[in-house]
Amino acid sequence: MRTGGAVRGSDANAFIAQNGISQCNSGHRRGQISVVGIGPGHLSDMSPRAREALVAAEVVVGYDTYLELVRELLADKEVIGTGMMREIERCQVAVDQAIAGKRVAVVSSGDPGIYGMAGLVLELALKAPADVRPAVDIIPGISAVGAAAALLGAPLMHDFAVISLSDLLTPWEVIRKRTEMAAAGDFVIALYNPKSTRRVSQIEEVREIVLRHRPAATPVGIVHHASRPKEKVVLSTLADFTKEFIDMFSLVIIGNSQTYVKDGRMITPRGYRL
Repeated sequence: MRTGGAVRGSDANAFIAQNGISQCNSGHRRGQISVVGIGPGHLSDMSPRAREALVAAEVVVGYDTYLELVRELLADKEVIGTGMMREIERCQVAVDQAIAGKRVAVVSSGDPGIYGMAGLVLELALKAPADVRPAVDIIPGISAVGAAAALLGAPLMHDFAVISLSDLLTPWEVIRKRTEMAAAGDFVIALYNPKSTRRVSQIEEVREIVLRHRPAATPVGIVHHASRPKEKVVLSTLADFTKEFIDMFSLVIIGNSQTYVKDGRMITPRGYRL
């Protein structure tokens, strides 16, 4: 775990007044945690409310890679960063800092309520005794699936399912069943965490499952590093998309039976009569 910096931002008072920082019965200031969705990565995609929360925070906690994306907003803050696979540790630190009476921001990429830190922070905060339990504010952000869809065109204009292929917290059998049901229901399917150096066969299995329900020519979009410097957009088909480069920084969107591509834009019709 890495820490650094001192404390606060100049515009904190407005955020404190707006969000009602309260006192505990003992007179000790009750801390607050803002779980901040920073969006896909570019500062221009962050909401004003998210910026205000970071400015108001005394302590900012997050995954090292995501902290770097907002580094210019963290001057004069105490910054606590961890590497991958340490989510419980850093969220517990955030809760402990808030119990001590500090204003804490937990940085989460995209939207914190979509595969982010919101749930874990809430679960840990609710374990604290009621008289010291910090308030938790969830600040939404542009999700990775929303950012990727915008770059591809309009692939999510009808019902869609979002599925993570990471089996670290969810058994692969459950993921496979969810994929089968989404494919059978003709949902557009967005895949988070589609492939890693360790997980290479699952994306192929997903392709085979969906091919049982959709034509091989079904459009598939792949977006790498949406709204970040290494951004790349690729259009492929259900038959061939696994031949493209796919990693943990990719998001894959598989069209439904009505999705088509025209002039380089992936479109799923909503059903309007044109």
